Amino acid sequence: MQGNKIPYKMLSQDAYSTWLGIEILECEIGHVKVGMTIRKEMLNSMDKAHGGISYSLADTAFGFTANTHGKFAVSIDTSINHIEALIEGDYITAEATLNLQKNKVGFNIVEVKRGDDLVALFKGVVYRTSKDWTED
Repeated sequence: MQGNKIPYKMLSQDAYSTWLGIEILECEIGHVKVGMTIRKEMLNSMDKAHGGISYSLADTAFGFTANTHGKFAVSIDTSINHIEALIEGDYITAEATLNLQKNKVGFNIVEVKRGDDLVALFKGVVYRTSKDWTED
């Protein structure tokens, strides 16, 4: 399967990312950008977006990017730094780029932004298996 089609297939099979309202904005091998709008049911007790929301968006961008190379890739380590709080109605994007690939392990940085403002920085390590993505 062509690498830039894989994220679309993944999104079509991903109930959680679909529930979040994630859309693919850019997609090429080694790079994916996704976006979504913060909704009321995503807010915490302080009326700010739960940290898991920006984490989930970044994790989706990370996972989609890691799989664009045509092999099933799975997360083995991730972390996030929250920089700015988000509120209902904010539209955020997460842009992932494969920064370094060493044999079967890839290192990614994902920037989560509200407009031009960096709101979170996500780092992830992925293990690329030998299993290929296929058309079926």
